[in-house]
Amino acid sequence: MEHFFYGRVSTAQQTTENQRLELEQAGYLIKPEFWFADIGVSGKVCANQRPAFIRLKEKIRSGETLVVSKLDRLGRDAIDVLQTVKEFGSKGVKVIVLQLGNTDLTSPAGKLLLMMLSAVAEMERDLLVERTQAGLARAKAEGKMLGRPSKTTVEQRAVIISKLQAGVSVSAVAREFKVSRASIIGIRDNDTVLKI
Repeated sequence: MEHFFYGRVSTAQQTTENQRLELEQAGYLIKPEFWFADIGVSGKVCANQRPAFIRLKEKIRSGETLVVSKLDRLGRDAIDVLQTVKEFGSKGVKVIVLQLGNTDLTSPAGKLLLMMLSAVAEMERDLLVERTQAGLARAKAEGKMLGRPSKTTVEQRAVIISKLQAGVSVSAVAREFKVSRASIIGIRDNDTVLKI
């Protein structure tokens, strides 16, 4: 039974050659017809939407093996990776990630390893969100301005409010100040005089 190999890089300026060399140095003989590479395809793109990966899935058969150098070549999203591995497992195809010590991810031990990695990734995402929220709260408490800087000055906002009060349309004011209608509506909605 054959071994299939997959490589992926996110930009067209990169090459999959390092991934191929890693696999060859691990003792795999890579025949050109069994090497599939997506170049310029982000890991955020689902595996089932990558051209080379789709071709690989069409050719690989039960009893054969897919080998990748690192887990993130299959995808950065844990759910996508889990679904991909599960799909290959259901077809009788082994999935080996060199980075994880040649463990077959479709085996019981491989599934356990994937679940643990998924749980750690989820915990890292939760911690990142928690740290971000804490940082934002601290910045607010220190009186720092958050978000994008305003496109209009305090003086311009006063003129905008007076024009709106005089009956000039939102679109006309937006054109005059070269900002979006949404910006003018935001200024209008945040003005206490217009709300009364």
